[in-house]
Amino acid sequence: MITTRIIATGACVPEQVITNDDLAKIVDTSDEWITQRTGIKQRRISAGENTSAFAIGTAKQLLERAEVAADSIELIIVASVTADYGTPSLACMIQKEIGAVNAVAFDVTAACSGFMFALSIADKYIKSGVYNNAIVIGAETLSKIVDWKDRSTCVLFGDGSGGAYVEKSEECGIIQEELGSKGEIYDILSEGYTRCSNPFNDVEQGIDPLWYVNMNGREVFKFATKSVVKSVKNVLDNAGVSADELKYIVPHQANLRIVEIVSNKLKVPMDKFYMNMDKYGNTSSASVPMALNELNEKGLIERGDKILLTGFGGGMTWGTMLITW
Repeated sequence: MITTRIIATGACVPEQVITNDDLAKIVDTSDEWITQRTGIKQRRISAGENTSAFAIGTAKQLLERAEVAADSIELIIVASVTADYGTPSLACMIQKEIGAVNAVAFDVTAACSGFMFALSIADKYIKSGVYNNAIVIGAETLSKIVDWKDRSTCVLFGDGSGGAYVEKSEECGIIQEELGSKGEIYDILSEGYTRCSNPFNDVEQGIDPLWYVNMNGREVFKFATKSVVKSVKNVLDNAGVSADELKYIVPHQANLRIVEIVSNKLKVPMDKFYMNMDKYGNTSSASVPMALNELNEKGLIERGDKILLTGFGGGMTWGTMLITW
């Protein structure tokens, strides 16, 4: 049976580190307040680099680690809600910068679930025989869409990129997944709203407050804890795999308290959940691949291990994938 196997992982983050104490200098908050509520201690924030810089850095790393030539890449998919432009896509910018002249390149938008959605698309192309390999990346510069006067949101987010190079395989790979959307509650988490202002209507010009990240934290928390638990159970049940067989669960790195509740409801010990949100905060579509890359770089996973990727995001969306490494 043809599967889609992760061959290499990579990540690229800004050099600038912003601690909770740094944030306390510009907004009414404290290290204790942020840590107790989120588990986040610091995050990487762009010093002027845009999202493409981190996405391109990740793509170059993937080529090097997978030991493949750029012109052999057949597909590039990038998940992001903070691309440099409305168009061109980040994927096309990557294609140019790495010289992947034979690749098809496009972006997808599913917020913090984006990497799972992008990886799922690549998986379908590969399993159907259309392409043999792909670069899949989640990349964000959330610092440019955050209202830095809003302590309920600005303390949560960070910038960065993570990704994977995947290939057609007849051995290990993606073995089960579930993606989902609940658009009826889309308004509990939004960003980037623009008015339809033109010379032929009387709509007020200017930046709308909803252009920044706007979140009903309580409702997002409720959605996350319910959707992730249900999705993980569905994927494991459909695959005939027990949680005991998992080496690690790599959750979206949004909030330690969410992971603790998920752990309790699933009856899976916290030490099976790999987390690095204390160092990077919530990097949206980049969070799962960044954490997966860290696992890989530390040598904590070996070929044959079963790993579960799971996340949730604006839309609202969710995605879970069971992978045999």
